[in-house]
Amino acid sequence: MKHSIISRSLAASALLSVAMAASAQDTHFLSSNHCIYRISADKNVLLLPVQEKAEVCNVKVVDGNSNQIKAFNIRLASNHIDYYVPLYISNLSSKQNLSLDIHVNGSYRTDGELAGFTCWKNMKYADSFDTTNREKYRPVYHHTPAYGWMNDPNGMFYKDGVWHLYFQYNPYGSQWENMTWGHSTSTDLMHWTYQGTAVEADAWGTVFSGSAVVDKNNTSGFGKDAIVGMYTSAGENQTQSLVYSTDDGKTFTKYAGNPVITSNVPDFRDPHIFWNPEINKWNMIMAAGQHMEIYTSDNLKDWKYESSFGEGYGNHGGVWECPDLMKLKVRGTNEEKWMLICNINPGGPFGGSATQYFTGTFDGKKFTCETAPEVTKWMDYGKDHYATVTFDNAPDGRHVAIAWMSNWQYANQVPTMQYRSANSIPRDLDLYEYAGQTYCGVTPSPEVTAARPKKSTKTLTEACEVVVSLKGTSTITLSNELGEKVVMTYDERARTFSMDRTKSGQKDFSDDFAAITTAPLHGKITHLRLFVDRGSIEALDADGRMAMTNLVFPTKPYNKITLTGRAKHQVFNLK
Repeated sequence: MKHSIISRSLAASALLSVAMAASAQDTHFLSSNHCIYRISADKNVLLLPVQEKAEVCNVKVVDGNSNQIKAFNIRLASNHIDYYVPLYISNLSSKQNLSLDIHVNGSYRTDGELAGFTCWKNMKYADSFDTTNREKYRPVYHHTPAYGWMNDPNGMFYKDGVWHLYFQYNPYGSQWENMTWGHSTSTDLMHWTYQGTAVEADAWGTVFSGSAVVDKNNTSGFGKDAIVGMYTSAGENQTQSLVYSTDDGKTFTKYAGNPVITSNVPDFRDPHIFWNPEINKWNMIMAAGQHMEIYTSDNLKDWKYESSFGEGYGNHGGVWECPDLMKLKVRGTNEEKWMLICNINPGGPFGGSATQYFTGTFDGKKFTCETAPEVTKWMDYGKDHYATVTFDNAPDGRHVAIAWMSNWQYANQVPTMQYRSANSIPRDLDLYEYAGQTYCGVTPSPEVTAARPKKSTKTLTEACEVVVSLKGTSTITLSNELGEKVVMTYDERARTFSMDRTKSGQKDFSDDFAAITTAPLHGKITHLRLFVDRGSIEALDADGRMAMTNLVFPTKPYNKITLTGRAKHQVFNLK
């Protein structure tokens, strides 16, 4: 992530030295698990102390007229502080006579008296919140949130030279909670600017994953080129809601008719909408448990259910989520086929979450899979590639995908605290044929290649692209002086590529982390592209016929590369 973005304020320690401590008299204890905290300082930000192993607190922000203007959950520190998160007082609709109505989930028998919690005497006020990087594993050139938790990318679109990335976001801690749409923008898919929160919870629920489109013909009535988004409102049930923007996605207005789609189906979420010129209508594909549902609309508001897909097809080891549906060219032919992306958790090839896909035909109402039902095709054979979706309105007919680079098995426990999770590098998708089957081609987007410096080196750095030329079976080992290493093996005869991270560095945060991941190959690999960035390695066949994404947490950066077999390498530093 662009360093100027994550260093807009001060370091955490420096921040506390300039912040103003709150008064202990601001807290009024009502019971063993309930209190009121008066916001009394005329400052922009209230800094809230977080302890990740503390019980969750339900917080309501109440104004002087007893109106609830905001609600969120947070793990307020009971006996020690892991980090601070901001409550932006200056952004609240009412800024005077504010109080926090706080209910602690837990018991004083296990957590101690509420009045003794360390958070009360460590609440602080400040003019700004510091996001200077404090994490040695924060990537250099992958998108991350400036602070807080991130999971699925959603609502992504391209317009007027700007890529808009929205994402599942928790502004009040670095673990999953308070789902909100965060927003970042880029002009080159490599340098990202955080734009704040875009869509927040309301009475219908928190804001789960969804999509956004550029409504070029004003079919919705919100205006020509309005940005129209649809997301899952996660309340007592999961329903689908609309938002629209007339300022290119900077701010959104919620549609007065929400929710626009309701159902009694469990796990009914993640709507992905797109314009289908073949039927001159909008299509939507929606996850519904362990199948996908397909809808049509003329105006993005009124939706007609058309069909379902999924029963008996592919992997059903977990819930189907985050779908996408697109028409792609088949390399070397004049043919086009449709591809349906289906993210699944659990059920991945090496445990936890992963991305599967299906190819076939689509008539605007029904998707027909061309592959035998028992066949499962994975887009990426690592453990850390999930929630893969594409940008709407990408230039030149491209289909540019970004994934969440983690795994639900351990995403909440990875060894960072200021933030958790990054996105994969952007990847262009197409189709290719091999041995009578059609597969998804995954190639680093041209913007990634454009970020290379003109000169290469042989020296491995913590943030780089390594290009390896292969002639037959080879191993590539990245290591440091502590004996920590990642071993990648290309076996030409067995037609496999594997990555062993069992000795990669920190791994004791989860029994599921240490792993060897192996991908089948559809032909030979002659050039391999490795994207190394502090806490991750993405290995992609330069021809786009294999992808493998894995997190790693070396105690010290890997600074040595060792090759066996007839292999050569170049290193391109990425800054």
